[in-house]
Amino acid sequence: MKELELKYGCNPNQKPSRIFMREGTLPLTVLSGKPGYINFLDALNAWQLVKELKQATGLPAAASFKHVSPAGAAVGLPLTDTDREIYFVKPDAQLSPVACAYIRARGADRLCSFGDWAAPSGPCDAATASYLKNEVSDGIIAPGYTEEALAILREKKGGGYNVVQIDPNYVPALAEQKDVFGITFEQGRNELKIGPQLLDNLVTKNKELPESAKVDLLVALITLKYTQSNSVCYVKNGQAIGVGAGQQSRIHCTRLAGSKADTWYLRQCPKVLELQFAKGIKRPDRDNAIDIYISDEYEDILAEGVWQRYFSVKPQPLTPAEKKTWLATQTGVALGSDAFFPFGDNLERAKKSGVCYVAQPGGSVRDDHVIATADKYNMVMCFTGVRLFHH
Repeated sequence: MKELELKYGCNPNQKPSRIFMREGTLPLTVLSGKPGYINFLDALNAWQLVKELKQATGLPAAASFKHVSPAGAAVGLPLTDTDREIYFVKPDAQLSPVACAYIRARGADRLCSFGDWAAPSGPCDAATASYLKNEVSDGIIAPGYTEEALAILREKKGGGYNVVQIDPNYVPALAEQKDVFGITFEQGRNELKIGPQLLDNLVTKNKELPESAKVDLLVALITLKYTQSNSVCYVKNGQAIGVGAGQQSRIHCTRLAGSKADTWYLRQCPKVLELQFAKGIKRPDRDNAIDIYISDEYEDILAEGVWQRYFSVKPQPLTPAEKKTWLATQTGVALGSDAFFPFGDNLERAKKSGVCYVAQPGGSVRDDHVIATADKYNMVMCFTGVRLFHH
């Protein structure tokens, strides 16, 4: 198939719409549903991310994409008991590494992953499909599907769930083009290979970079390569826990991603884990309730006549002091930036979310100040020398 007609473009008024190949045939097959324009943008960016992440780490990988940026990305490390609780996984559920990767990717920011596009780096198995079956998702792209997985996915949304199979051996042309206002832009594809070699230039006094932190920094950098710029990514245990995308100011990226990382960690606070939810509450409503409960707007969810919709027992507020105390226990977080930090304030904010390891291009006229800030907190920071803008 050389081209595929779409219902419409980014918006319903943008017609006609299609994806097509100037040469050759499309390297993908639609197995279920009818993906749209933005669906394919998410799918193809997500597939590139997970393919590269698996190549760089040797581990199964997955991503959860929304609006052409990852809401989360992760490698397939086992879930902890706490992970299983906050990601709605039964304690005795048998999970494959690919399923673990997707569950962790979606768990980075469950609100932003609502209606996501899923992308595992390997064939989708029954464990992954079974988890997706109970989540609000627009579609999935994978290099293959087991018969059982495909049967599960084809039942989702009454048979309308989007399932796309990508040729894992497809190699795109070296030049890429896009049109803006009737003018064609062309550039060489970003074929930069992100690997451990980018982490060799350690510029701080502390140069102790454990292997686990190297994996986390690779997850951060590869996630950023496919995130709308400006962007910053926080990672822990092979899982993106906060992605700040598309901000005009880098400090705003750092704050946005940091606040998401804090939310991820606050979900694990004992007081949050002890919340007693109303019987039959759906996952999205539970996610929203938790998000409001741990925010500064907690009174909105605890008001009389409101809390009863979500909880069987009215919870006590999670006070600012309790949040501060819990967040202070966060540590071992890795941070990546798609361009240099112009000021040390980014690291000041990052420290509040437990950042110990940093990878950024370097090259600012204030590098000395940024390094001094990292040294102030005994962080390990490397200059990669490469920018990762993506638009």
